[in-house]
Amino acid sequence: MNARAMKSPTGFGRLWTAQTVSSLGDGVTHAALPLIALTLTRDPMALAVVTAAGTLPWLFFGILGGALVDRWDRRRTMWVADTVRAALLAIPAVAAGLDVLSIPLLAIVAFLLGLGGLFFDTAATAYLPDLLGRDPALLERANSRLRGAQTAMSGFAGPPAGSVLLALGRAVPLVADAVSFALSALLVRTLPAMPRPVPEGRESLLAQARAGASYVFRNQLLLGLALRPAVGNIAFLAVETVLALFAHDRLGIDTYGFGLLLTAEATGGLLGAAIASRLGRHLGTGTALTCTAAVEGLAILGLASSSNPYAAGSALAVCGAAMGATMVLGPSLRQAIVPGHLMGRVASTSRMLAMCAAPMGAFLGGWLATAYDIRTPLYAAAALLLTMTAVTASMTNNRRVEAALRAASPAEADAPADEPAR
Repeated sequence: MNARAMKSPTGFGRLWTAQTVSSLGDGVTHAALPLIALTLTRDPMALAVVTAAGTLPWLFFGILGGALVDRWDRRRTMWVADTVRAALLAIPAVAAGLDVLSIPLLAIVAFLLGLGGLFFDTAATAYLPDLLGRDPALLERANSRLRGAQTAMSGFAGPPAGSVLLALGRAVPLVADAVSFALSALLVRTLPAMPRPVPEGRESLLAQARAGASYVFRNQLLLGLALRPAVGNIAFLAVETVLALFAHDRLGIDTYGFGLLLTAEATGGLLGAAIASRLGRHLGTGTALTCTAAVEGLAILGLASSSNPYAAGSALAVCGAAMGATMVLGPSLRQAIVPGHLMGRVASTSRMLAMCAAPMGAFLGGWLATAYDIRTPLYAAAALLLTMTAVTASMTNNRRVEAALRAASPAEADAPADEPAR
């Protein structure tokens, strides 16, 4: 597909810019938040509470949130969510300025930011296929560019900037993220309006939510695509919960070095996002997804056994590359095969499974580090990832992918697709 084809959908450039700006702010906070928490406590379980809080909205409101997005104007949902998140970040910023910041406050704000993220991410996932006409190749390339920008900003540029801004004061990185949300909201408001989803009779919100969840659980391919990030989040949150402590105590990395360590993962993520389409073409999307999952597990195993910052950074770079490719191929496939009127619910159900698993990973990481050793959560994460690869390989193989794409031709985009052959 040529560059002109990517420019044809009106508004994609603004959507890309909005998410890029917001991702830069997220990267700043991603590096700064655990370091801010470390200034308040060194208890691994307390750090786990902050990490897990941002994922809990998906546990409580995930499926219902998707049903609401399938009823609401998706563009409006996005800019309102970003506006609210910008305002929320003012709370810990003021608290930090007044020196009254606490772990409970960080956890509450993380929970509310996660709730805003639930609505924004679900609406954005459902909006993009409408914007691009549900063209599979166009969706894959668009997601590659979105994922590449997100990785570059949230992982490559944001973490070092977060470490530098934190040196200026605990409130500074929080204010920077708030500004990024505000700018994103302004850009999203200028996007072209899309028709609202067609109402489904007089079904209740709960009935519509159940229909979306059922659509995922009864389709082997969609279920496999959902299980991969669910199990992956248990593993990655176990790693993330203790990574700052592991880097400081075992690798001898200081505040600035920690930001660079996260940047190594993002560098790999950029490469993975860039080559995702090529992997899909040469291996088939199903085989490519299985290969990237296996690489993630092996890379975390390498991180667990690392004894110096360079080995750890290399392992994270490899893991980032595999994750970057996965996060292009998986969502693009889902957006191409799911009917438009179900997109919000299917996306939120899949994301809910992933995000509900994340608190388990956070607390598992904190518990294993407390009960055993700081490396134990990393070894456990590697074992989970490799086990998940073996279990889901047949659910997302090339045969299922090709059957689903044939069933979801553009003329049938809004008709329920058949179950892929088993």
